[in-house]
Amino acid sequence: MTTARVPGLPLGEAKAAADEAAVPDYMAELSIFQVLLNHPQLARAVNDLLATMLWHGSLDARLRELVIMRIGWLTACEYEWTQHWRVATRLGVTTEDLLGVRDWQRHDGFGPAERAVLAATDDVVRDGAVSAPNWAACERELQSDKTILVELVTAISAWRMVSSILKSLEVPLEDGVTGWPPDGRAPAG
Repeated sequence: MTTARVPGLPLGEAKAAADEAAVPDYMAELSIFQVLLNHPQLARAVNDLLATMLWHGSLDARLRELVIMRIGWLTACEYEWTQHWRVATRLGVTTEDLLGVRDWQRHDGFGPAERAVLAATDDVVRDGAVSAPNWAACERELQSDKTILVELVTAISAWRMVSSILKSLEVPLEDGVTGWPPDGRAPAG
């Protein structure tokens, strides 16, 4: 296992820090939180933001996971791709659709809603904001639901931030986890 730029806390210390910060104990088992728990208040804020969308969100879970997988691919973030591969498959997202985010414009399995949110994701990763045409497509496909639209932009932005944290701090995969499922293929470059 490689070491992060800021070493993660040993599991016992991470669990104690998680308890103190009101972060669920099981999060302390993840490399990202072992690193983030060096700053317990920040770890709690990150956990609260992500958990709100993961467990209490209004955005369709499948769309959210496609967004996260696209961010992992665009940013070449092995940890994000690998962790959310497992999350997405447990939610029933097919291997074909997960691999489809690599080149979503050519993937036949995506309809207008998937294409709208993936185009918005590309905009945010590339330009920092959703373009007007892609915003209009998201409004149309998500029935102009303000809660879902705010959550979509927040999800894209939050997991883009997580990718930057993971890559900047060089957070390693957990022991025994193989990267870039299912085929080990990483983005070029």
